[in-house]
Amino acid sequence: MSILDQIAADTRVRVAEAMRNVPLEVVRRRAAATPAPAGFPFERALRRPGMSFICEVKQASPSKGLIAADFPYLDIAQEYGRAGAAAISVLTEPHFFLGADEHLARIAATVSVPVLRKDFVVSEYQIVQARALGAAAVLLIVALLPDEELRAYLKVAEELGLTALVEVHDAAEAQRALAAGARVLGVNNRNLHTFEVDVATTERIAPLVPPEVVLVAESGVSDAATVARLQAAGVDAILVGEALMRAPDKAAALAALRSDLPTADGRARLKLCGLRTRDDVAAVNATPPDFAGFVFAPSRRQVTPVEAATLSAGLAPGIVPVGVFVDQDPGLIAELAAGTIAVIQLHGHETNADIVALRRRTGRPVIKAVRIAQDGLDAVGRYPAAD
Repeated sequence: MSILDQIAADTRVRVAEAMRNVPLEVVRRRAAATPAPAGFPFERALRRPGMSFICEVKQASPSKGLIAADFPYLDIAQEYGRAGAAAISVLTEPHFFLGADEHLARIAATVSVPVLRKDFVVSEYQIVQARALGAAAVLLIVALLPDEELRAYLKVAEELGLTALVEVHDAAEAQRALAAGARVLGVNNRNLHTFEVDVATTERIAPLVPPEVVLVAESGVSDAATVARLQAAGVDAILVGEALMRAPDKAAALAALRSDLPTADGRARLKLCGLRTRDDVAAVNATPPDFAGFVFAPSRRQVTPVEAATLSAGLAPGIVPVGVFVDQDPGLIAELAAGTIAVIQLHGHETNADIVALRRRTGRPVIKAVRIAQDGLDAVGRYPAAD
């Protein structure tokens, strides 16, 4: 039995108990009393120009175990909203993911962006529940649902004003989802039998998805290069969970994921470097640029790790903190990348092997500076491992 089968079996027991305690008709009345989301806001948010991000609130998962021992879920959701999330995904499965219906209800009542109920739907009851809890969308997993149930649940969601994010794992499931009428198709890059993750799964399925259907990539996204790769494949939105949940500064982590994407208005990205004082931070926040640089290499603009941590914490949401280094200790760089900076910028004699090692160790994007006047334009092509 796969982990998906185990979760589904557990969910059926959980739903049956919930129906005994609160019958479907009672939940229907509660749903009817909850203001309906107007115009399918979840779907609408994902159709906006550019890459959209669905940021996930979850405490644990079967593949990774406990992700967040400290779990101020409402604060996390609000931080996602301020950082520019198009939507928020909230786990409500209680045993494998440590989720709760209360998390969804409180988040939906607090944030201004649409909220997805992330659970394992095996009954119409859960869809009606989602509406009563304030969700704007529900997850339907094709692997759990025969075609007749999938079509029926899509219809129930539509009648309640909810968007269905229909999740698939391979081309055959994608064809079933599209035939059933899915308007938002999610490709889970995680193999739920082996837990292996391969973003090429989305790339293989993308050509099958018509342009009028929103394509969402799920799982396996932790760096800007992968985001850019998925955008090139035709992906409209990305659901990100663990990478953001583990980030101390979630706004900076989300901004870093966007760092390889073109801006919505097509402009070049701007970086202001050499911040050393609170006044510098205030000036940057008033501008604001896309990136703010802290110099750790010996120079008149050098800051200490302690100073950088304080200054970085004062940056406005959406400004990505960058650390600038010249032939420095990888251990120091990794320590700073764990909380203070979101992008690494190298100006020394670092090799491709050094860059690969840093990216694997930190999970952060790496910029490699080259000296055109000294080394010529050919120097640009010598660092394919850099971002």
